[in-house]
Amino acid sequence: MNEPAWRRLLDQIRDGLVIPVVGPQLLSIERQGTRSLQAVVAERLLQMYEQPVPPQGLPPFRELNEAVRLLGQAERENHERVVQNPQDLYGDVHEAIRSSLSSIARQLPPALDQLAQISDFRLFVTLTPDDLLARALSERRGAVSEIVHSPDLSASEVRDLPTDWRSPAADARLLYLFGKSCPVPLFAISDEDVLEYAHSMVTGGSHVPARFFGELQQHNLLLIGCNFPDWVSRLFLRITNKGRLSASKRKREWLIEPVDAPQVTFLKAYSRDTEIVSDIEPVEFVADLYRRWRERSDRERSDRGRADRDQPPEDPPPEIDPPAAGTVFFVSYSRGTDLSHAEKLVKALESLGVGEREIWFDHQNIEPGDSFGQCILDGIDSCRYFLPLVSEAADRRGEGFVFKEWLTANERNEKMNRPFVVPLIVDDKYDPGRYQGKQVRAWRELDFGHAPGGVPNERTRLALQKLLREARRPEGPT
Repeated sequence: MNEPAWRRLLDQIRDGLVIPVVGPQLLSIERQGTRSLQAVVAERLLQMYEQPVPPQGLPPFRELNEAVRLLGQAERENHERVVQNPQDLYGDVHEAIRSSLSSIARQLPPALDQLAQISDFRLFVTLTPDDLLARALSERRGAVSEIVHSPDLSASEVRDLPTDWRSPAADARLLYLFGKSCPVPLFAISDEDVLEYAHSMVTGGSHVPARFFGELQQHNLLLIGCNFPDWVSRLFLRITNKGRLSASKRKREWLIEPVDAPQVTFLKAYSRDTEIVSDIEPVEFVADLYRRWRERSDRERSDRGRADRDQPPEDPPPEIDPPAAGTVFFVSYSRGTDLSHAEKLVKALESLGVGEREIWFDHQNIEPGDSFGQCILDGIDSCRYFLPLVSEAADRRGEGFVFKEWLTANERNEKMNRPFVVPLIVDDKYDPGRYQGKQVRAWRELDFGHAPGGVPNERTRLALQKLLREARRPEGPT
């Protein structure tokens, strides 16, 4: 890509007009040297069924499909079952993925880590069933909402983009286009599966996340290392466009990978808005993209800083009010992951009759400075009840001021002779035992409330009402 082409791409990314579609060529793990994840999984699968890897090896980034094909071929040639039940293959592939990733810890593929840091990307698509991209987004952004497309999902299991996904406080959203790895046949492991998923996209239905698919048709797509067979490439491009590929349109695609001659001929003839970038490897392209995006972001930030310094001085900011003496509930949450949940909880408390001055809620989406941080800790020492919001996203964080809040609350809780810490799970699933954070483990004996998305369920709502009545009872202990 020349410099004007890079500038146009970065402009569109900055304006939120581009969705990256991530393929297997970006997924590598440290296992006997750097190898593609798909190759490691395919070889494990063949070993499970005592089948050899062909002398010529497996086709790059098509290894899993080839391994599944070879197992079927072995059955036909030997006239006996190699795989007793075809459904078992999915569980075996899931186990191969799980075991292949179990030892890498935070050693994520560099390309995925770099993509996750480009904050102008809000929506992501992965073509592989593993959760490596989700891990990268969680590490870099604190939270990611996963959406799975699978023809066999029931309508009750289908999730889609919420209407407020563009909100600055919203999580990054990741679509597993061909399903997510699990022990049952709900993800694609072969070209035949991919055909069924493509058919699902064409026909639609209750199992398709229609709002996300609509955004794919509206946005420009950055297809990186997808390694599509020619027929899949053509079909995918058509599905993600509202009209004919040859028709004039307001969106475009970048295809970052070497492309076979038939694909080049087809795209040049019928999809002129698809730009083929084959002179750079997908991993190198992402590294260059990240470097350019970061340099531009730093430059724009510096320009804004100079502009601010040229402005006349403003009045000093007002002093931060200390917590009210009558503070009943202190709402504690991970600012990088659970701000929207905390805001909904505050509204729920207000609907129960809790006054604004009875709630301590720091709504800034930044970690506090020294003076503000001390003000927050003082609020914990003086509030009646401490409400920490517990989520998987927060539990995965390595550090944050929120954990200092929880430590301070736990230290005070040890001196209390009444309920003080009231943990609230804001994930959809209610399972207190799955959270392993150091401070959360101190609450194992407590009764966790459940407020999915920040909205208390009936049992939790009644419990909060009871706490409010206790706090307002004149004769109650202080």
